[in-house]
Amino acid sequence: MARITYIEPSGRSVPVDVPDGWSLMLGATSNGVDGIVGECGGSCACATCHCYVDDALMAVLPAPAPGELDMLANVAAERRPNSRLSCQIKASAGCEGGTVRLPETQE
Repeated sequence: MARITYIEPSGRSVPVDVPDGWSLMLGATSNGVDGIVGECGGSCACATCHCYVDDALMAVLPAPAPGELDMLANVAAERRPNSRLSCQIKASAGCEGGTVRLPETQE
């Protein structure tokens, strides 16, 4: 399990214990975090779970797969170097203490 802190668009900080193997999108939506829509349910087909990951997560995450990169081209908010789709990030011990900031809009 990894404790992930989500920063909602309002600026509210929400710490969530995300079980190993769960996507960060599922961790957020299962815990009422505001700012992730997840229209496709996590199948990397909508880009409505866009997030900005902090440096600690960037250091431990694998590079985005080609499909994720394709979907990141369609995000509604500004795409940044630390933009990821939260449906494609699986929680693990290495993610412990990471922070995910959610953009102002997903659509």
